[in-house]
Amino acid sequence: MKTKHLILPLLIACAAGSIAAADSKKPVSQWTCADFVALDDQFQPKAVYWASAYAKGGEPEESMIDIESTEQITPILIADCEKEPQASFWEKLKSAWHKVESGAKAEAEKVEKKL
Repeated sequence: MKTKHLILPLLIACAAGSIAAADSKKPVSQWTCADFVALDDQFQPKAVYWASAYAKGGEPEESMIDIESTEQITPILIADCEKEPQASFWEKLKSAWHKVESGAKAEAEKVEKKL
């Protein structure tokens, strides 16, 4: 019986958080990290895919999605945004892309030297 009393407020709080995130009509370029973290876990990677395509090409329809790199970026973004919820999601996204691309470039240089 006591667990019922503990679970119900938790469920209500989770639902309220999802509704608040869904009501947000801000463009992704104006999101805070709190807006991103408030998304359901299954939608966070989708938001990263879309935002990354938009950030790279300016037009989401004209950009390609780099699934492998986006899979690396999503956990970085989640961790960074949980640390700084009021930070700009857009800036954190760009920073995460820079980290991943720098790592890929360094890896390519190592392979090139071995050849």
